[in-house]
Amino acid sequence: MTKLITPRTGLIQRRSVLKGIGAGATLLAAPSILRAQDSDRTLNLLTWPGHTDPAVIGPFEEATGIKVVAKEYVGGDNMVALVNQSPVGTYDLILSDAEYVIQLVQGGFIDPLTPEDYPFEDFFPEFQHFPGHWIDDDLYSVIIRFGYLGVSYRTDMLTREEVDTYQVLKDPKVSGKVGYFDWYLPSMGCLSCGAGNVGHPYDINDDEFAALLGFMDEVKPNTTGFYSMADTFSSLTNGDAAIIPGVGDWITQLLAADGVPVSSWVPKEGGVQWTESLCIGKDSPKADLAREYIQYMTSPEGQALSATMPAYNASVPSKKGWEVLNETNPEAAKRLRLTFSDNNVMDDYAEGKINIRQTPVQQDIEDWTDAFTDFKS
Repeated sequence: MTKLITPRTGLIQRRSVLKGIGAGATLLAAPSILRAQDSDRTLNLLTWPGHTDPAVIGPFEEATGIKVVAKEYVGGDNMVALVNQSPVGTYDLILSDAEYVIQLVQGGFIDPLTPEDYPFEDFFPEFQHFPGHWIDDDLYSVIIRFGYLGVSYRTDMLTREEVDTYQVLKDPKVSGKVGYFDWYLPSMGCLSCGAGNVGHPYDINDDEFAALLGFMDEVKPNTTGFYSMADTFSSLTNGDAAIIPGVGDWITQLLAADGVPVSSWVPKEGGVQWTESLCIGKDSPKADLAREYIQYMTSPEGQALSATMPAYNASVPSKKGWEVLNETNPEAAKRLRLTFSDNNVMDDYAEGKINIRQTPVQQDIEDWTDAFTDFKS
C-alpha cells in the first residue's frame, strides 16, 4: 500500500485497487481514518436502492474498514416520512433528491457542511452551487449523480420522431401501452411539460394546473399500469409498456446493454432533471466518517463507479470523474454520453430543455398527490 497526504484533508490515505470499473482499472485513493478512537465503524445510510453495491463502495469499505449499511426507500416523500419517524442520529448519511433537501433543513434533520471539504473545483460550473443544496452561503448537501427524465420507449414500437412530443401518449397506436412510474413528482412533471407548461412544469398557476389535469385526463385512457421501480424495468422488457413518461436513461441504459430494444428521449416540450445528493444526518455521532464517505463518492474514482452503478446508471457532475471513466471504461462513457468529444449530457443543458425537478411551488403537495391518486384510480 502506498501512503499519501492530501492537501484537502491532511489525512493519511491508502491506495486500494479499484475493482469493477472496467478494463484498464487504476488505483483508487481512498481516505483512511485512525481507528483507535472509534470502535464502531458502521455508517447508517438512508438511500435509494443500489447505492451500497460492492461495485460502488467496495473500494471505500476495503480501504477504510468502514461498513456502510443501507435503509432503502423509493420516492422522496417516503424518505422524508422515514426521517420524521426516526430519532435524531438514526441516520449518519441521507441520500436525498435535490428537491427534498430544503425540507430536511427546515425539519432540522441534517447538519450544515463545510464546502472546503469537498472537491467542487472538479465539478462542472452548473453543479458547484446547485439550487436547494445551499441556503444563502451555507452548504447542506453535495450532489453526486443526476439524470434526465422525458420518455422511455420501445424502439420496435415507436420511432424517435414519434416520441419527440408528449402528445404521443394520446395516440391510438399506444392504446393500453402507456405505463407510469408510480411516483407523482417525475410523472406529473413530464406531463406538465406536455400540457404546455414549458420551462416551468412545477411552478404553475391555477390555470396551468388545470391544463395539467386536463392533459392527464386526455392520456389516461391509454394507460396500462403504474409500476414500482423493479416493475418499470420489466414492463419495458416484456413489452407490456411501449412508452413510459417520467423516466429516462436510468431505466433504458441497462436494458439496452442487455439487448432490449429500448431508448430514452427528452421531447421538444422539455424534460426534468433528477438529482441525488448526500447529507450528514443531524447530530450523527460519526460525522467524520460520513464526511469521508462523501469525499469518496465525489472523488474522481468514486464518481466513475457511481456512474456505472449496477442498479441504475447515471450522469455525474465531476469533470475529473468523467476523465477517469473515459480512461477506464470508454464504452460506458460513450453510452452514458459522458465524453468530451461527442454530444454529451451537458449539451442538453445548453439547449434549455432541462428543468430542475421541484416539489410543487404554487400548489400544496397534497393537491398534486391527490390528482395523481385520481389519475391512478
